[in-house]
Amino acid sequence: MACIDERIVITGVGVTAPNGSTLKEFRDNLLHGVSGVRAFEPKYMGTVPAGICEFDEFKYQKKKARRRGTRAGSISIYCCGDALSDAGLNLEQIDRSRVGVFIGMTEHGSVETEHELWHLLKEYNEDIKFWSHHLNPRTIANNPAGEVTLSLKITGPHYTVGGACAGGNLGIIQGVQMLRLGEVDFALAGGESECIHAFGVFASFKNEGALAHHDDPARASRPFDKNRNGVVISEGGAVLLLERLDQAKRRQAKIYGEIIGYFSNSDALDYVAPSEERQAECMEGALRKAGIEPEDIDLIGSHATGTPIGDPEECRAIRKVFGENTVYVNNAKSLIGHTMGAAGAVELVANLPSFQDNLIHPTINIDDLEPECEGLKLVIDKPVQSQQIDCYMNNAFGMLGTNSVLVIKRYTP
Repeated sequence: MACIDERIVITGVGVTAPNGSTLKEFRDNLLHGVSGVRAFEPKYMGTVPAGICEFDEFKYQKKKARRRGTRAGSISIYCCGDALSDAGLNLEQIDRSRVGVFIGMTEHGSVETEHELWHLLKEYNEDIKFWSHHLNPRTIANNPAGEVTLSLKITGPHYTVGGACAGGNLGIIQGVQMLRLGEVDFALAGGESECIHAFGVFASFKNEGALAHHDDPARASRPFDKNRNGVVISEGGAVLLLERLDQAKRRQAKIYGEIIGYFSNSDALDYVAPSEERQAECMEGALRKAGIEPEDIDLIGSHATGTPIGDPEECRAIRKVFGENTVYVNNAKSLIGHTMGAAGAVELVANLPSFQDNLIHPTINIDDLEPECEGLKLVIDKPVQSQQIDCYMNNAFGMLGTNSVLVIKRYTP
């Protein structure tokens, strides 16, 4: 049965980010400008700035399963478990076949493959009998979502959405669509990334000239700053529990917000260079689907990653859609780095509490504003107390020109 007109709400949140592994800790550190970026030493790379998460891997997962599984799966399990707990949803009391798991990601399997190759070459004299028989299930694309179903005994549909740095938003969009189609009653939807554990990711960004560096790791992620020099690579995850409004009301669930619009499109331009025009079209498409006008948006969570090319493109796209100095804009990557496939979901969670406290967390590390980014109502260094935040837009744009935008509204009956 299709449920196209059903309202979809957020009733649970699970998150782990470099500066917090509960929603409260994450939000408090964002509001106080506390960076989670620190020095890190991947193989071959020396010391680089990176965002590293600290969470209880065994809160919802047994040690044996963790040994057999992956860091990506562990992040996803943690976030899904917390989202269910936060929503007050007991899996023992519902039909687990009506729960779907939809996890966005950038890539999967490089961490485990590098690990196996490292040991094969360095320790085992290239004897393939030492190649792990666990590698296949560890590296298949659906692994992060599949590990969730194994640990939580969920029997509904599960899969990952390979959307590059737009993956977190796309995972949430998939959850919304499956709920509206009536395929599931609950959707665990979001994104994850464990890519700091693959040295090749750092090497590729460095050789591309897009890996951030700074004497102080906490100041390395500098979106919108004139002297930005690249991306700070981070791990992290965020999952929302989504459900249809009528069901949430019957459960008397707390409601964080309502997803009223979304859109995705493709640049069809370049492997890594973004398109201002397509990004603007993606934001306009999300507004149309939400049935609102640009002036109805109170806050934009920007995607800006700190690259020389990418930040100005998004600034121009925002000005094209919204004009100048009309809507608050902030950026979570300045505080946590770029969580890649998790970015859309993590950064949505960063601003979701604004519906309750009307506070907008700041962007940090802007000492000299990039001239192309002038004309935006950027929140810099200190949080802003708004009269009321009613509608929020979350941008996420990825390699190969994949764009996704979500529009979330303060819940009103």
